[in-house]
Amino acid sequence: MNAHVSQGGWPVLVLNADFRPLSYYPLSLWSWQDTIKAVFLDRVNIVEHYDHAVHSPSFEMQLPSVVSLKSFVRPTTHPAFTRFNVFLRDKFSCQYCSSHEDLTFDHIIPRSKGGQTTWENVVAACSPCNLRKGNLTTAQANMYPRQAPYAPTVHQLHRNGRLFPPNYLHESWLDYLYWDSELDP
Repeated sequence: MNAHVSQGGWPVLVLNADFRPLSYYPLSLWSWQDTIKAVFLDRVNIVEHYDHAVHSPSFEMQLPSVVSLKSFVRPTTHPAFTRFNVFLRDKFSCQYCSSHEDLTFDHIIPRSKGGQTTWENVVAACSPCNLRKGNLTTAQANMYPRQAPYAPTVHQLHRNGRLFPPNYLHESWLDYLYWDSELDP
């Protein structure tokens, strides 16, 4: 058994009412305690169980491993601009050298030259490339990103997130997760 589970983690995969994960990266997980509360508040349906139960003096319940929300939560179509989402859009690689180490983000048009912190002006960059480019434009530095920065959709971020499965996946979750990036165009 996985160390995460054997230490009492017992994470629960949370699916929307349509049986799709609320998010892939990070994977939509709740603690077993929050899940039990949601069960008693009648907010979720239990879909799968662990082979483990919790007990009180008068009650026993098998721990859920997968639940689905009773009410559909409409996913947002425009993801928030965050450092993490920029890295996810750029598949956690420097857009200048493809390194996956020591990532920061770089303004294509430097802020000192009027560049703004927007999807269309920011790319993931490793620290060495970011320092080398410095306060220069891409043309001045002769450094061009591998892909032009763009505002991604939530679907695009989810698709990229599928490229990075978490370290722990319980076997009861596998029928509800799709890590093949070819599934959804």
